[in-house]
Amino acid sequence: MVDAATLPPQTPPSDSNKARLGGQMTNSAHKRGSAHTIVLGNEKGGSGKTTTAMHVIALLLHEGARVGSMDLDGRQRSLTRYVENRKAWADGAGVNLVMPDHVVLPRSDLDTVSEAQAAERAAFETAFARLSSENDFVVIDCPGTDSFLSRLGHAAADTLITPMNDSFVDFDLLGRVDPQTWKIKGPSVYSEMVWESRKRRVMADGGKIDWIVMRNRLSTLAAKNKRRVENVLDALADRIGFRLAPGFGERVIFREMFPSGLTLLDLRSQGVDTPLSMSHVAARAEVRGLLDELELPTDWRQAKSEAPVERAVGAY
Repeated sequence: MVDAATLPPQTPPSDSNKARLGGQMTNSAHKRGSAHTIVLGNEKGGSGKTTTAMHVIALLLHEGARVGSMDLDGRQRSLTRYVENRKAWADGAGVNLVMPDHVVLPRSDLDTVSEAQAAERAAFETAFARLSSENDFVVIDCPGTDSFLSRLGHAAADTLITPMNDSFVDFDLLGRVDPQTWKIKGPSVYSEMVWESRKRRVMADGGKIDWIVMRNRLSTLAAKNKRRVENVLDALADRIGFRLAPGFGERVIFREMFPSGLTLLDLRSQGVDTPLSMSHVAARAEVRGLLDELELPTDWRQAKSEAPVERAVGAY
């Protein structure tokens, strides 16, 4: 694991290479042959971003993919702590767990906004270029707030996953709804940020961001509020262009695994002596179901079966 704070100082990109808009990546970041980038983002904490990110990472690793991971919340470092806990548990138990190639990026403490953003952009592009060239997938966990690093991460996405709790509190970040008619009044702050990220991505390299909203902590009860949330999400999906995916149910086991760094995909690994309950089996099925919904590329499997070819990412 690498802390980007230890990276040498970077020279700000030249005018010909740097993005025309804040958060935009240059063409080389998504050239053919680079890693597929999965970004976990929204602007609300407690929605399950880190848990989802770690389970996507573990599932891809268990499938045999090379996975790089990036934590853009250098303050809370939730994904970083998850990876650190995982390594510590594996070392202590003498178990060989699959691990991602992990980087954490702290926010710059330079005095001016322009200097701080230039430093953050340079650190992001350096770390992203390396992870993208050395792995099949890069999974980026964004902070639950709007920040320059978060916008950089969003603009680099091939697949954007937005977990949300199944409530109108979380829905409010996506869209505004009339409380009398339950009709959509318009997109909200986070949806507008994603729209800007999509425009920047198209301008950078013509690429598209596949946006998936994932309903987390779903209740098994057919409550009226659950149906209302589902209906307004369906209406908003057509309006601003995202796909809906079922997320993870309200299961304590997801939260219990953080101190050990384990995921549900590790429970059958050699040396991990955890008996599987019906709740574990159901939760594992939810994780694998999410991977099917993501519709990720599989060309890395073919590349893995062939003679290794070095992949390079050009200079920004």
